[in-house]
Amino acid sequence: KSGLRALGYTEGRDYAIESRSAKNDLTRLPALAAELLASKVDLVIASGTPSAVALRAGTGAIPILVVTVSDPVGTGLAASLARPGGNVTGLTQGVGNDLYTKRLDLLRQIVPGMRRAGILHNPDNAADSTALKQFESDCAKLGYTPILARARKREEIATAFNTLKRDKAQGLIVTNAGTNFAWREYILEQAAKQRLPAIYGSSSFVDSGGLISYGTDRADLYRRAAAYADKIFKGAKPGDLPIEQPTKFVMVVNMKTAKALGIKIPGSVLVQATKVIE
Repeated sequence: KSGLRALGYTEGRDYAIESRSAKNDLTRLPALAAELLASKVDLVIASGTPSAVALRAGTGAIPILVVTVSDPVGTGLAASLARPGGNVTGLTQGVGNDLYTKRLDLLRQIVPGMRRAGILHNPDNAADSTALKQFESDCAKLGYTPILARARKREEIATAFNTLKRDKAQGLIVTNAGTNFAWREYILEQAAKQRLPAIYGSSSFVDSGGLISYGTDRADLYRRAAAYADKIFKGAKPGDLPIEQPTKFVMVVNMKTAKALGIKIPGSVLVQATKVIE
């Protein structure tokens, strides 16, 4: 909305928003997508890969503006970033799945003796599926044992952390799945209980007590998305608008949590931090 205001749009006068939320139940997305599309909207904004996939399956005509997808080409939403084709365009929240490579590298620096790395993911999330492949590939290159912990529902979080404990994970990556974000307080509780160093994709985790996060500036992505909406409203075809990659990244380190875990954050990591919580 702030991006649209900057372009001279006023809500209620120039545009109206119809919003739907699956409330972390991804099985509801197809029905919600169909409901929105049936209301004959002029543009649909998809927050995250599962929403984008559901919308794309429901229409090839109504423009779809994606904002925080991880891999629009790998998940079949676009033919390429430069020339998406079809009715989908927008912004990615990462360069392919390179953010997961970066997170694993940061975790390696924080836990230098790590040989067993875990990842908490939602197997129903298409973006997590591609991230998982990247994670396993990176682990193979480093000689790490990958430990896969899955959670589709909140009640599966404890089971996932039991898997991590059983398989002796020494560090953890928590994926960007919207469900993980929604369950962040419980995930943080479980990570603290097991004294497991973890890295997240959103600073919200670290603000709430997590160890470290590295990811894109999501607010910046949404502001930039307004320019796409403006072009589409003025007649541009989504398939002709290149999908842009993020330009702003945020890294937050919680030194209180590091101290509680008995971890010394290397200077090489701290100098990259956007924010350090003392």
